[in-house]
Amino acid sequence: MDLKKTNAPVNTVTYNKSVIEEPTGNVYEAITIIARRANQINSEIKKELLDKLDEFATYNDSLEEVFENKEQIEVSKYYEKLPKPHALAVQEWLEDKIYYRDTK
Repeated sequence: MDLKKTNAPVNTVTYNKSVIEEPTGNVYEAITIIARRANQINSEIKKELLDKLDEFATYNDSLEEVFENKEQIEVSKYYEKLPKPHALAVQEWLEDKIYYRDTK
């Protein structure tokens, strides 16, 4: 997933309920699909963040000294400014990028 190319909003946005429920015909089913995708996005972002933070990690046996690693701080700030996983999932849903199937 390329987080730089997304146009998902960073702030809270009100969506039209009929637009959200249009593909499934049921708003609850649509929200369930969006929530599952948001969980997937969240785990991808978390894994990516932890991998990047491990690159800059300094391992210390001493508990007395705490080092501030500027690279880790910059990476953390970048990820804090990204849109939240639920906003990314809703944007994917509205752009019809989420594949789902009816198992009934």
